[in-house]
Amino acid sequence: MARPAPGSGPKRPATMTGAPLPVLGWPPDEDRTLAIFERLSAVMPEPKTELTWSSPFTLVVAVALSAQATDVSVNKATDKLFKVAGTPQAMLALGEAGLIPFIASIGLYRGKARNVIALSRILIEQYGGEVPLNREGLQALPGVGRKTASVVLNELGIEHAIAVDTHVFRVSHRLGLANEATPDKVEAQLMRIVPEDYLPKAHHWLILHGRYTCTARK
Repeated sequence: MARPAPGSGPKRPATMTGAPLPVLGWPPDEDRTLAIFERLSAVMPEPKTELTWSSPFTLVVAVALSAQATDVSVNKATDKLFKVAGTPQAMLALGEAGLIPFIASIGLYRGKARNVIALSRILIEQYGGEVPLNREGLQALPGVGRKTASVVLNELGIEHAIAVDTHVFRVSHRLGLANEATPDKVEAQLMRIVPEDYLPKAHHWLILHGRYTCTARK
């Protein structure tokens, strides 16, 4: 799997243009939903994750480290880390004590270090050092929940998924694409209404729109 070039991810996508679309009840009108994703596609034709990775293993680790942390802070840490430990074998050899200095600038780093070492051991002992490329196997790994698994599977093109973080949750509600109160239920709503042709990139569009345009109000 080719590694996205550092800094190749969208920095500040252009703002969606056109007349405001009225927020109606759920489920939203199909034409309205289609118009939203047509606009997002027009301003971000090829959205990409802003995390740097070079293999399924480094992708899993990067996404796991990104929980309650920014992609920028994760990339700063993994830029050095993956040069030393870019495989489960190298990560396990590094050990928890060796890993912590690389990720100490990331929130919840002690628990994340523990999980990364534990999942590296499982990958070696149960999967021959390979990452299981299915939801059940991924979610069985320490520190890999539904959201992390969804990001990994969608990024690798294995399963269309819309991982719902704070940005996706906020944008979905503001655009009238969802009205549920939990991430899992919002995900289910999005998977039901997003036009099939737009599903592969929907997660990236929503998260980047929320990160740079439809930001949290203070």
